[in-house]
Amino acid sequence: MKTAILTDAHTVEIGDTERPEPAPHELLVEINVCGVCTTDLHMYSGSLTVDYPMVPGHESAGEVAAVGDDVDNFQVGDRVSINPSVPCNECRACKSGRENLCHDLTSIGGTAKNITDGALAEYATVPVGNVERIGDLDYRTASFAEPLGCVINGIDQIDLTSGETVVVIGGGFIGQLLVQTLRTSGAGTIVLSEPVAERRKVGLEVGADYTVDPVEKDLTAVIPDLVGDVDVAIEAVGFPETITQAHNLAGPGGRTLIFGVPPEDVTVEFSPFDLFFEEREIVGSYSLTPDTFSRAVTLLDNGRIDVDTLVTDEFGLEGLETAFEKMEAQKGLKKLVFPNR
Repeated sequence: MKTAILTDAHTVEIGDTERPEPAPHELLVEINVCGVCTTDLHMYSGSLTVDYPMVPGHESAGEVAAVGDDVDNFQVGDRVSINPSVPCNECRACKSGRENLCHDLTSIGGTAKNITDGALAEYATVPVGNVERIGDLDYRTASFAEPLGCVINGIDQIDLTSGETVVVIGGGFIGQLLVQTLRTSGAGTIVLSEPVAERRKVGLEVGADYTVDPVEKDLTAVIPDLVGDVDVAIEAVGFPETITQAHNLAGPGGRTLIFGVPPEDVTVEFSPFDLFFEEREIVGSYSLTPDTFSRAVTLLDNGRIDVDTLVTDEFGLEGLETAFEKMEAQKGLKKLVFPNR
């Protein structure tokens, strides 16, 4: 089968590998579509530590091609979306419903303590507990279930109250998905900070009330004039500067959510007195849980999320490196790969 392999930083090889066989409790899924994530880009660029060679890809959907000997609730031909986070289901985090914090988490093509081959290939094996049936939902839309599940997990962390004012810093794919999900979740006013004009335009189309160019304007001066106190500031870029910016925007009683993936070796400074005196919070969000993945499939199935506006590029496996290059240049939004084209 055709497989995209990261053999080193900035090096992708498209090779022929043996089609895997499902273990007793696994499914073999023929991958129809796989989204290219910023995490994949970090692994490609070398800014995120992984062991090369590896097969990336963790936002996928496809058709069951074979079932393991002990699987009796799925059959060949079933259409599914894949949750790439495989918990141990034994540790304290798993038992408390926080499987994303599993002490022995495995990721199918993503980042975790353990990594197995991902979905940027014609086929992938998946534990039977890590798929959701998608019925007649098109594969293209179903591939959004993993990133949307991560977004839902992030919004869960901030305990959003209906009518609250939220600022999202970063209008890339995830920022746009955050805007839509915040709107669906009851946010009152949503402001998107994004330097790229085309992305600001998309933000208004998918649910932002205001957009601001942070290069042209000082957010800490402009946003209070627009909306008053900010209840929640979400950082969706991963830079220490924008994390600090988000924290500075959150008002008394406000929460700052670090959603973007920051470099592993950076630090930021903040005033603990401000946290104490103004009862402010800084929270993080990592990955997704089986619950948020299932909720994501439901939102997509019911048409709550506009997928088509966010997809700007489609490739076969051979176009993966081009997808990475366009992401590095901040050209377009979501890139999808169709491994069997």
